[in-house]
Amino acid sequence: MKFNFPGKQDVYIEVADYYKKLIQAGVYVQSDKLPSVRSVAGELGINPNTAAKAYALLEEWGYVCALPKKGAYVTYTPQNTEAESTQETENFSPENNPLWTICENTVIALKKSGITKEKLLEIIEEVYRRD
Repeated sequence: MKFNFPGKQDVYIEVADYYKKLIQAGVYVQSDKLPSVRSVAGELGINPNTAAKAYALLEEWGYVCALPKKGAYVTYTPQNTEAESTQETENFSPENNPLWTICENTVIALKKSGITKEKLLEIIEEVYRRD
């Protein structure tokens, strides 16, 4: 996974912010289990203690509940209004946006696997038709 640490604050805070945004965006919903601390550390190329500290911060903020030897589970329930959701999508940009990173990495992987731009657009249109 590509993750840029802008260096404006401690890495554990940036990682916690990253997962907070994923939770707020609905990538992880209430009762979902987050990836293990070791998995996060390996994926992001950080020390496992840093990942653990990020999860502890998420728990302090009320986004997750950590169960010893079981993992961290999402406890956050979104309460944003439709107006807030519209504003978030209008401001969708690559700067520190985990959804942008997920989209970018997905498109890169699909491109590498031989999916053409036209086929990708067909897939996107099909997904939007279902909603």
